[in-house]
Amino acid sequence: MVKEGIPFVLIPFVIALIFAFFQIWSGVALFVGLALFMAFFFRDPRRTIPTEADIIVSAADGKVTRVEDREDGKFVSVFLSPVDVHINRAPIAGRVVKVEQFQGKKAPATSNEASQTNERNAMTIEGEKMTVVCTQIVGILARRIVCWSKAGDSLALGEKYGLIKFGSRTDLLMPKNVEIFVKVGDRVVGGETIIGRLLNS
Repeated sequence: MVKEGIPFVLIPFVIALIFAFFQIWSGVALFVGLALFMAFFFRDPRRTIPTEADIIVSAADGKVTRVEDREDGKFVSVFLSPVDVHINRAPIAGRVVKVEQFQGKKAPATSNEASQTNERNAMTIEGEKMTVVCTQIVGILARRIVCWSKAGDSLALGEKYGLIKFGSRTDLLMPKNVEIFVKVGDRVVGGETIIGRLLNS
């Protein structure tokens, strides 16, 4: 479990102990259940990172909701439900050249406008052969974006760099000469699922 989840587990557990002291067992069951859900939500499972060359891996667990060929590059969006692992991982190996935070709404993360209107954190990673922009976006349930990386940091492929608390979305903007391997509706695993591969490298 990531350290950010510890308070979310401890607080309901302590409340459960208080209910137990007064023998209010329904309250005990409720808050123990909540503590267990928080431990599940903030879980940090091990991942097997691919070793192939010139690949881009998913930055998050979840469901692919958009795949687009834009003027500025290839775009893939992944929606994370409350039961998905919410840790974000580096889609490529490289140096973080920019981290930008944008204030905005907490509207549904599945909407097409969320990339521009919702609260978000955009991190640009410059690799040896390509640059990828990875954006964390809040949704209705999300309360806070956590980004552990800053400009100047180096990230390995699949390395953990942050998380979004409670329901969210992660967008990847990649170069145009990337072949995309996923489609809308696919389930992906952060750090493991290969999203695409750089062509003509």
